[in-house]
Amino acid sequence: VQLQASGGGLAQPGGSLRLSCVSDGFNYQAIGWFRQAPGKDREVIGCIRDSDDATHYTDSVKGRFAISRDTAKNTVYLQMNSLRPEDTAVYYCHESTTNSWGQGTLVTVSS
Repeated sequence: VQLQASGGGLAQPGGSLRLSCVSDGFNYQAIGWFRQAPGKDREVIGCIRDSDDATHYTDSVKGRFAISRDTAKNTVYLQMNSLRPEDTAVYYCHESTTNSWGQGTLVTVSS
């Protein structure tokens, strides 16, 4: 499965960004969002399950980030609100069935 992530950029603390992950239409089981900050390991942020749109989030982003999808556009979104400098990272989407990764999109949160 091919994934393309986009939407990263520069945001101010407290601001918002929306990332997109477009798939090639493969019937995935779940799409996850991960991030990797400079000098740190890649960490999971959350995921959305295909069967029932159930979402799960890591504690550090609960209440600030939201994952959703538009099946007609084969796109999964990561809405990021109340951004903090520590959210600065390269963000990746991932498909669990085939262990496929998108190319990553850089998010920088800075004033």
